[in-house]
Amino acid sequence: MASKRDFKTVETDSIELEEIDAQVRKHRRKTFGHVVRVLILLAIVMVGVQLWTALRSYSSYEVRSITERQDSKATRYATFLSKCIEYSNDGIIYRGDDEELLWNQSFEMNSPVLDICEKYLTIYDQGGTSIYIMTESGVVQKIETSVPIDRVCIANQGTVAVLMKENAVAYVRLYDSNGKELANGEFFQEKGSFPVDIALSNDAQKLAVDMVDVNAGSVCSVISFYNFGSVGQNEIDNNVGTYTYEGVLIPEIDFVSADRMVAISNEGFIVFEGEQKPEQKRKVTYEVEAQSVFHNNKYVGLTYSNPDTEGSWHIKVYDMNGSVVMENDTAIPYTNIEFLDSNEICVRDTYSCELFTIHSIRKFATTFDKELFKVMSGGDSVSYTFVLENETDEVRLR
Repeated sequence: MASKRDFKTVETDSIELEEIDAQVRKHRRKTFGHVVRVLILLAIVMVGVQLWTALRSYSSYEVRSITERQDSKATRYATFLSKCIEYSNDGIIYRGDDEELLWNQSFEMNSPVLDICEKYLTIYDQGGTSIYIMTESGVVQKIETSVPIDRVCIANQGTVAVLMKENAVAYVRLYDSNGKELANGEFFQEKGSFPVDIALSNDAQKLAVDMVDVNAGSVCSVISFYNFGSVGQNEIDNNVGTYTYEGVLIPEIDFVSADRMVAISNEGFIVFEGEQKPEQKRKVTYEVEAQSVFHNNKYVGLTYSNPDTEGSWHIKVYDMNGSVVMENDTAIPYTNIEFLDSNEICVRDTYSCELFTIHSIRKFATTFDKELFKVMSGGDSVSYTFVLENETDEVRLR
């Protein structure tokens, strides 16, 4: 074993050290450059694959699994946390992967309607008095009202806003997920504006009420915002802003995030933004008369009769900044057009469907032998679920 006295000092010429350092730096630069080139190549390949996938069209599909069902004709379908919800007048069923039954809630409703916000959903009897608040685990709370329900909105922690109407009086109530009343208000038709829709922000801090006033002899829409936080407490009746639109009928409003709301009509849409006091940021007017208008939390789409091709409809999609991001045509005499969870546009009638990407590509089109009830996007860009008469097909496009 060597000891300290075994080490000797070796004198090295300074020029030799500089040469060695230069060689080391050159080697490091060469290695770094090689790594950078590899990373750039990988990035180009990944972008190319993504572009190829985004711009590709498919002509057929492979069925991975078929699950038989026995549903009534009145059954409807929705997507909740990427899984299938089935509901009818008799109850609601939530299924997991491979059609595994997660829970089943029975009830009696004449007109069941769903509203979903992140991990909470509500199902209510429109025109009735029953409201259920639910999560992926099942029922959290049931609320019974004394006045017929017109509209219910749910927030991401289970708070619900309820619009009720009876005779010439409208009532708005806010309940937490335990059924406790948090706020209330009343609107009288004889005083002018009467509510047609409500919207609750994702965080339940803001409520918007959409009203129509026809007393002046022409249609007038009025949108009022209410804040239930500290900011709203300093305002009369928690009102933090009111906007009036003469000669415009706005039948639908919707908070698409905690601080953004969109008001939609057949003539155009208006985007409001603000964490505490929402303000009008953009107003988009359609250049044509819309046949259908649909939206999700990122886009607003519309269809109208194609003037260039008889029996065809033009699809146009805007982002929330008012820019057109997608256009294409469909020849399907559709009964439903909607955004899937993947932001793709699904156009369908009783037996046919078309899928369009947000890049204006007609991705897929087919006609089924059985009646089609619902199309749901899967875990990747080529996986889908087709809910058909008496069966659910898990498929991959090819």
